[in-house]
Amino acid sequence: MKIVIAPDSFKESLPANKVAETIKGGLKRSLPDSEFLLLPVGDGGEGTVDAIKNSLGLVEKTALVTGPFGDEVQMTYVQRGELALFEVADLVGLAKIPIEKRNPLKIQTKGIGQLILHLIEQGMKEIYIGVGGTSSNDGGIGIASGLGYQFYDKNGDELLATGQSLFEITDISKEKVISIPSDVQIKILADVTNSLCGPHGATYTFGKQKGLDPTQFHEVDSAIENFYRKVAPEILKLEGAGAGGGIAAGLCAFAGATIVSGINTCLDLICFDQKVADADLVIVGEGRLDSQSLSGKAPIGVAKRTPNGVPVIAICGSLSEDLPPLPFENLVAAFSILEKSEPLEESLKKATVYLENTAANIGQILALKKN
Repeated sequence: MKIVIAPDSFKESLPANKVAETIKGGLKRSLPDSEFLLLPVGDGGEGTVDAIKNSLGLVEKTALVTGPFGDEVQMTYVQRGELALFEVADLVGLAKIPIEKRNPLKIQTKGIGQLILHLIEQGMKEIYIGVGGTSSNDGGIGIASGLGYQFYDKNGDELLATGQSLFEITDISKEKVISIPSDVQIKILADVTNSLCGPHGATYTFGKQKGLDPTQFHEVDSAIENFYRKVAPEILKLEGAGAGGGIAAGLCAFAGATIVSGINTCLDLICFDQKVADADLVIVGEGRLDSQSLSGKAPIGVAKRTPNGVPVIAICGSLSEDLPPLPFENLVAAFSILEKSEPLEESLKKATVYLENTAANIGQILALKKN
């Protein structure tokens, strides 16, 4: 039996490669003679680059850029040949910002634009960017700043390119802008389809989890909308522009980037279709499987790309009550690894044990079928 194990990470608990290894360990107890192919995946959120790196054997490198608080920091990226990938969360990920400093209107994303220019200088022609899990809500102006754009207030004073400055911008200078060469393709790996503004936009959907007070949602959303009406009104209609607190919008407007499906691009890069063609079973997983998973998240993306007739089983941290009845989207069964009622922090600590036990139980059922 050939079993392909292609999970996403379990957020705040296990990276995708560790999830895959743990599931294999559990299954192998009951199915020692099976062939296991580990293909950890990501859909554009945190851990996507690591998943692709592990599957393709990419080389990890760093570059010096402006950090979230204006200091210089080393930012990681991976590359092979003329292809490079990085995650915005490696610079301004929510997990990297101390709770007392979480203010999405003051976080700087200038380093993202600087890294893009660095990669172009290194000869990169294909640049893939994961934009999930950010701590910023600047509408993408930090990206523009990193590419050389300068923003000024009504008195002619230059503004720091953060979300807070959106309320004061009256003039923009392109004098120091470094243009992106036409032969460079920049693709945004997105796992959401939210627009930049409006009730389902970046601010209203993700602002609270980044530390933005809900009483500020309207004024921040309006400031971002007013900015883009002046500089790139087409972005306001672009599906997915709200990803990363508007970082996707900035990349599209100022760097000529395009938004692509995070999971489908990941599967293309790791040659998933060829590797799954002769599989007997596919295992997927993520921290929580819910209705949002149906709109572009990793488990459903993998299931949709699995050939008809090959069963797909999900092993997840938890299962939401809003899931449709099984089977759906090629998924024939779904299991939660939770073994007992306990605080979330405790479950996260024991995730490896719970995950391996669940995989072992599934292996026992599969072994019965074989016998």
